Amino acid sequence: MRAFKGLVPLASPLVTELRIDVHTGPEAIESELDSLHGRLHTPGDSMHGIEHLSLLEDPRFTVHWREADGERYVYIEDTLEQRLAGYTVFNRLIEINKRADRFLRAPHSKFAPEYQRRGLATAVYRWALDGGQCLMTGARQSDGAHALWDRLARDYAQGYVHLQDKAVTYLGTEVDDERLMDDLNTRRILLGKGWSIEGLATSARMSMAEEAVCA
Repeated sequence: MRAFKGLVPLASPLVTELRIDVHTGPEAIESELDSLHGRLHTPGDSMHGIEHLSLLEDPRFTVHWREADGERYVYIEDTLEQRLAGYTVFNRLIEINKRADRFLRAPHSKFAPEYQRRGLATAVYRWALDGGQCLMTGARQSDGAHALWDRLARDYAQGYVHLQDKAVTYLGTEVDDERLMDDLNTRRILLGKGWSIEGLATSARMSMAEEAVCA
């Protein structure tokens, strides 16, 4: 496909990876999860008594969730170990316009090391996608998040967009411009159940780059 206007194209092979450079130390994650777990079980706290989701078959896990200011928070508790395994928040994106904000969220997950690569985050993402939520990556991804998006892209329609002055432009299912792919404003999207690229473009006022590839 053709490069997005305003960026100089480079002659390069197909590029399929966004920026992968986000790393959070296990001690920081454990500390945050411990604090959140305490709040879930502290009467009077805003997180105490929040709703449960029937999301996981394993009875050892209890899934809590809440919504605040248009953002959804999903917490997975290991009730046998009496600790929080991790959480996912579906963030609003300040980089997009109000119309697109109604349909797109950027998920971000943190799980303790021993709960990673066990399909927990995948289950949460699928819950959102199957419910019709369209997802967009943030400016950067961790290695784990990138691998998760690759797995989900096998089952859900995906593509790339460019953000500029709060406008969203669809680039296609592939991007062959290395410089464009490395731009912090180039993001990957996954379409929720029931959505098509054309439908999202109409609803979110997303423009289409010239010769964008729609799978």
